Amino acid sequence: MSQVVIDLNADLGEGFGRWRLTDDEQLLSVVTSANVACGFHAGDAATMRRVCELAAERDVRIGAQVSYRDLAGFGRRAMDVPADELCAEVAYQIGALEVFARAAGTRVAYVKPHGALYNRVVRDEEQAGAVVDGVILAGGQLPLLGLPGSRLLDMAEKAGLPTVTEAFADRAYTDEGTLVPRARAGAVIADADEVVARSLALATTGSVASLTGRPVDVGARSLCLHGDTPGAVALAREVRARLEAGGVDVRPFS
Repeated sequence: MSQVVIDLNADLGEGFGRWRLTDDEQLLSVVTSANVACGFHAGDAATMRRVCELAAERDVRIGAQVSYRDLAGFGRRAMDVPADELCAEVAYQIGALEVFARAAGTRVAYVKPHGALYNRVVRDEEQAGAVVDGVILAGGQLPLLGLPGSRLLDMAEKAGLPTVTEAFADRAYTDEGTLVPRARAGAVIADADEVVARSLALATTGSVASLTGRPVDVGARSLCLHGDTPGAVALAREVRARLEAGGVDVRPFS
Protein backbone atom coordinates (compact mmCIF):
# COMPACT_ATOMS: atom_id res chain seq x y z
CA MET A 1 0.00 0.00 0.00
CA SER A 2 1.38 3.43 -0.96
CA GLN A 3 2.19 5.92 1.76
CA VAL A 4 -0.27 8.74 2.43
CA VAL A 5 1.13 12.13 1.38
CA ILE A 6 -0.19 15.50 2.59
CA ASP A 7 0.92 19.12 2.25
CA LEU A 8 0.60 21.52 5.19
CA ASN A 9 -0.16 25.14 4.29
CA ALA A 10 -0.65 28.26 6.39
CA ASP A 11 -1.61 31.89 5.76
CA LEU A 12 1.52 33.96 6.41
CA GLY A 13 2.73 37.53 6.04
CA GLU A 14 -0.56 38.79 7.43
CA GLY A 15 0.76 41.97 8.97
CA PHE A 16 1.05 45.55 7.83
CA GLY A 17 3.79 48.03 8.70
CA ARG A 18 4.73 47.58 12.35
CA TRP A 19 1.72 45.35 13.03
CA ARG A 20 2.25 41.59 12.75
CA LEU A 21 -0.41 38.94 13.09
CA THR A 22 1.35 35.65 12.32
CA ASP A 23 4.59 34.16 13.66
CA ASP A 24 5.98 33.64 10.18
CA GLU A 25 9.45 32.47 11.15
CA GLN A 26 8.23 29.74 13.51
CA LEU A 27 5.41 28.55 11.25
CA LEU A 28 7.81 28.29 8.31
CA SER A 29 9.71 25.67 10.28
CA VAL A 30 6.57 23.50 10.30
CA VAL A 31 4.52 24.01 7.12
CA THR A 32 5.50 22.94 3.62
CA SER A 33 3.58 25.64 1.71
CA ALA A 34 3.12 29.32 2.63
CA ASN A 35 0.10 31.32 1.47
CA VAL A 36 1.63 34.80 1.48
CA ALA A 37 -0.64 37.84 1.75
CA CYS A 38 -0.09 40.11 -1.27
CA GLY A 39 -1.09 43.49 0.13
CA PHE A 40 -4.83 43.55 -0.50
CA HIS A 41 -6.12 42.06 2.77
CA ALA A 42 -2.82 42.20 4.67
CA GLY A 43 0.89 42.34 3.98
CA ASP A 44 3.15 45.01 2.54
CA ALA A 45 6.27 45.05 0.39
CA ALA A 46 8.72 44.60 3.26
CA THR A 47 6.66 41.78 4.77
CA MET A 48 6.34 39.97 1.44
CA ARG A 49 10.07 40.21 0.89
CA ARG A 50 10.88 38.93 4.39
CA VAL A 51 8.51 35.97 4.20
CA CYS A 52 9.75 34.98 0.74
CA GLU A 53 13.35 35.01 1.96
CA LEU A 54 12.48 32.90 5.01
CA ALA A 55 10.45 30.45 2.91
CA ALA A 56 13.27 30.07 0.38
CA GLU A 57 15.76 29.35 3.17
CA ARG A 58 13.53 26.54 4.48
CA ASP A 59 12.53 25.16 1.05
CA VAL A 60 8.88 26.01 1.72
CA ARG A 61 6.74 26.58 -1.39
CA ILE A 62 5.42 30.11 -1.84
CA GLY A 63 1.79 30.70 -2.81
CA ALA A 64 0.11 34.00 -3.66
CA GLN A 65 -2.84 34.50 -1.32
CA VAL A 66 -4.99 36.83 -3.41
CA SER A 67 -7.90 38.77 -1.96
CA TYR A 68 -10.47 41.45 -2.48
CA ARG A 69 -9.02 44.93 -1.84
CA ASP A 70 -10.10 45.09 1.82
CA LEU A 71 -7.37 45.97 4.32
CA ALA A 72 -9.85 47.32 6.86
CA GLY A 73 -11.93 44.15 6.83
CA PHE A 74 -8.98 41.72 6.50
CA GLY A 75 -10.48 40.47 3.25
CA ARG A 76 -13.42 38.89 5.01
CA ARG A 77 -16.16 41.28 3.92
CA ALA A 78 -18.40 40.43 0.98
CA MET A 79 -17.64 42.65 -2.01
CA ASP A 80 -18.95 42.97 -5.55
CA VAL A 81 -16.02 43.56 -7.88
CA PRO A 82 -16.48 43.62 -11.68
CA ALA A 83 -14.92 40.57 -13.29
CA ASP A 84 -12.43 42.48 -15.42
CA GLU A 85 -11.29 44.48 -12.40
CA LEU A 86 -10.94 41.37 -10.23
CA CYS A 87 -8.97 39.63 -12.97
CA ALA A 88 -6.49 42.52 -13.10
CA GLU A 89 -6.21 42.72 -9.31
CA VAL A 90 -5.49 39.00 -9.00
CA ALA A 91 -2.74 39.27 -11.63
CA TYR A 92 -1.37 42.37 -9.89
CA GLN A 93 -1.07 40.56 -6.55
CA ILE A 94 0.63 37.53 -8.09
CA GLY A 95 3.07 39.76 -9.94
CA ALA A 96 3.97 41.70 -6.79
CA LEU A 97 4.77 38.54 -4.85
CA GLU A 98 6.68 37.03 -7.79
CA VAL A 99 9.18 39.91 -7.67
CA PHE A 100 10.11 39.07 -4.08
CA ALA A 101 10.04 35.31 -4.64
CA ARG A 102 12.48 35.62 -7.53
CA ALA A 103 14.73 37.94 -5.53
CA ALA A 104 14.86 35.22 -2.87
CA GLY A 105 15.91 32.67 -5.47
CA THR A 106 12.60 30.89 -5.90
CA ARG A 107 9.21 31.38 -7.62
CA VAL A 108 5.54 31.66 -6.77
CA ALA A 109 4.38 28.04 -6.92
CA TYR A 110 0.57 28.34 -6.65
CA VAL A 111 -2.36 30.68 -5.97
CA LYS A 112 -4.97 30.55 -3.21
CA PRO A 113 -7.85 33.01 -2.73
CA HIS A 114 -8.38 34.42 0.76
CA GLY A 115 -11.37 35.02 2.99
CA ALA A 116 -14.52 36.34 1.33
CA LEU A 117 -13.09 35.70 -2.13
CA TYR A 118 -12.29 32.08 -1.21
CA ASN A 119 -15.87 31.49 -0.11
CA ARG A 120 -17.39 33.42 -3.03
CA VAL A 121 -15.65 31.37 -5.72
CA VAL A 122 -17.02 28.14 -4.28
CA ARG A 123 -20.35 28.92 -5.99
CA ASP A 124 -19.99 32.15 -8.01
CA GLU A 125 -19.00 31.27 -11.57
CA GLU A 126 -18.27 34.85 -12.66
CA GLN A 127 -15.96 35.60 -9.76
CA ALA A 128 -14.31 32.18 -10.07
CA GLY A 129 -13.72 32.82 -13.75
CA ALA A 130 -12.17 36.20 -12.96
CA VAL A 131 -9.69 34.59 -10.56
CA VAL A 132 -8.77 31.97 -13.17
CA ASP A 133 -8.36 34.68 -15.80
CA GLY A 134 -6.16 36.64 -13.40
CA VAL A 135 -3.87 33.65 -12.89
CA ILE A 136 -3.58 33.22 -16.65
CA LEU A 137 -2.97 36.94 -17.13
CA ALA A 138 -0.10 36.75 -14.64
CA GLY A 139 1.54 34.18 -16.91
CA GLY A 140 2.48 30.55 -16.48
CA GLN A 141 0.34 27.63 -15.37
CA LEU A 142 0.16 28.13 -11.63
CA PRO A 143 -1.93 25.60 -9.68
CA LEU A 144 -5.01 26.89 -7.86
CA LEU A 145 -5.58 25.74 -4.29
CA GLY A 146 -9.22 25.57 -3.22
CA LEU A 147 -12.22 23.74 -1.81
CA PRO A 148 -13.14 20.39 -3.41
CA GLY A 149 -16.15 20.70 -5.71
CA SER A 150 -15.84 24.48 -5.99
CA ARG A 151 -16.59 26.42 -9.16
CA LEU A 152 -13.05 27.78 -8.90
CA LEU A 153 -11.41 24.39 -9.31
CA ASP A 154 -13.91 23.33 -12.00
CA MET A 155 -13.19 26.42 -14.09
CA ALA A 156 -9.45 26.18 -13.51
CA GLU A 157 -9.43 22.63 -14.85
CA LYS A 158 -11.43 23.69 -17.91
CA ALA A 159 -8.85 26.42 -18.53
CA GLY A 160 -6.03 23.90 -18.31
CA LEU A 161 -4.68 25.03 -14.93
CA PRO A 162 -3.56 22.47 -12.33
CA THR A 163 -5.78 22.26 -9.24
CA VAL A 164 -5.13 21.18 -5.66
CA THR A 165 -7.89 20.31 -3.20
CA GLU A 166 -7.65 21.68 0.32
CA ALA A 167 -9.14 20.87 3.73
CA PHE A 168 -9.32 22.71 7.06
CA ALA A 169 -8.80 20.93 10.36
CA ASP A 170 -9.77 23.94 12.46
CA ARG A 171 -12.92 24.93 10.57
CA ALA A 172 -16.35 23.31 10.78
CA TYR A 173 -17.99 21.94 7.63
CA THR A 174 -21.60 21.96 6.49
CA ASP A 175 -23.26 18.73 5.40
CA GLU A 176 -22.63 19.85 1.80
CA GLY A 177 -18.87 20.06 2.31
CA THR A 178 -18.54 23.85 2.44
CA LEU A 179 -17.11 25.84 5.33
CA VAL A 180 -19.49 27.01 8.04
CA PRO A 181 -19.55 30.86 7.99
CA ARG A 182 -17.37 32.36 10.73
CA ALA A 183 -20.35 34.27 12.16
CA ARG A 184 -22.03 31.00 13.19
CA ALA A 185 -21.30 29.35 16.52
CA GLY A 186 -18.87 26.46 16.21
CA ALA A 187 -17.45 27.61 12.87
CA VAL A 188 -13.90 27.77 14.22
CA ILE A 189 -12.60 24.79 16.21
CA ALA A 190 -10.46 25.95 19.13
CA ASP A 191 -9.83 22.66 20.94
CA ALA A 192 -6.26 21.61 20.08
CA ASP A 193 -6.83 17.88 20.59
CA GLU A 194 -9.82 17.96 18.25
CA VAL A 195 -7.86 19.84 15.57
CA VAL A 196 -5.05 17.28 15.76
CA ALA A 197 -7.47 14.37 15.54
CA ARG A 198 -9.29 15.93 12.58
CA SER A 199 -5.97 16.55 10.82
CA LEU A 200 -5.04 12.89 11.07
CA ALA A 201 -8.50 11.80 9.89
CA LEU A 202 -8.43 14.17 6.93
CA ALA A 203 -5.00 12.96 5.85
CA THR A 204 -5.63 9.24 6.27
CA THR A 205 -9.33 8.81 5.45
CA GLY A 206 -10.15 11.92 3.40
CA SER A 207 -13.24 12.43 5.55
CA VAL A 208 -14.30 14.67 8.44
CA ALA A 209 -17.45 15.09 10.52
CA SER A 210 -19.66 18.07 9.64
CA LEU A 211 -21.07 20.45 12.24
CA THR A 212 -24.10 18.17 12.54
CA GLY A 213 -21.95 15.06 12.88
CA ARG A 214 -22.40 13.69 9.35
CA PRO A 215 -19.30 12.39 7.53
CA VAL A 216 -18.10 14.66 4.71
CA ASP A 217 -15.75 13.36 2.03
CA VAL A 218 -12.98 15.86 1.30
CA GLY A 219 -10.07 13.95 -0.23
CA ALA A 220 -7.69 16.91 0.04
CA ARG A 221 -4.05 17.03 -0.99
CA SER A 222 -3.27 19.99 1.27
CA LEU A 223 -4.26 20.74 4.84
CA CYS A 224 -4.59 24.37 5.98
CA LEU A 225 -3.49 25.45 9.45
CA HIS A 226 -4.52 28.99 10.33
CA GLY A 227 -1.64 31.06 11.61
CA ASP A 228 -3.74 33.83 13.19
CA THR A 229 -5.23 31.74 16.00
CA PRO A 230 -3.91 31.62 19.60
CA GLY A 231 -1.21 28.97 20.03
CA ALA A 232 -0.93 28.50 16.26
CA VAL A 233 2.75 27.51 16.27
CA ALA A 234 2.47 24.88 19.01
CA LEU A 235 -0.66 23.48 17.37
CA ALA A 236 1.00 23.29 13.96
CA ARG A 237 3.96 21.44 15.45
CA GLU A 238 1.67 18.97 17.17
CA VAL A 239 -0.32 18.37 13.99
CA ARG A 240 2.82 17.66 11.97
CA ALA A 241 4.26 15.42 14.67
CA ARG A 242 1.07 13.37 14.89
CA LEU A 243 0.81 13.06 11.12
CA GLU A 244 4.37 11.82 10.79
CA ALA A 245 3.95 9.47 13.76
CA GLY A 246 0.90 8.08 11.95
CA GLY A 247 2.96 7.27 8.88
CA VAL A 248 1.91 10.28 6.80
CA ASP A 249 4.53 11.78 4.48
CA VAL A 250 4.32 15.55 4.96
CA ARG A 251 5.68 17.38 1.90
CA PRO A 252 4.72 20.07 -0.62
CA PHE A 253 2.15 19.23 -3.29
CA SER A 254 4.08 21.23 -5.90
